Amino acid sequence: QVELVESGGGLVQPGGSLGLSCAASGSMFALGAMGWFRQAPEKQRELVASISSNGITDYADSVKGRFTISRDNAENTVSLQMTSLKPEDTAVYYCYAQATLLGALKPTSYTAWGQGTQVTVSS
Repeated sequence: QVELVESGGGLVQPGGSLGLSCAASGSMFALGAMGWFRQAPEKQRELVASISSNGITDYADSVKGRFTISRDNAENTVSLQMTSLKPEDTAVYYCYAQATLLGALKPTSYTAWGQGTQVTVSS
């Protein structure tokens, strides 16, 4: 019932910057932790960054110092600002959110996923 729509992917040169955004929509829901996974060909899914409902962040070692995750609780959005991009950052990036639906007979919690957006870092 909670839909996550991602935007901001594209092609960027090594050393460049790119921003991703993810917006949650629906009715009668609450969001917990949000974040971003990425998956590259022939590689396992990797948790890139997460942010709790109170703004506590966590990053993969491979992106620390280069990526910044943020959220706007009023707008139900989460963003990922990526700088100093490297070819190894090339992947499909998926937004996720811990969502609790409040309109059912009983509150239901699950992980919602975005559709994925391609980030390609290449010269």
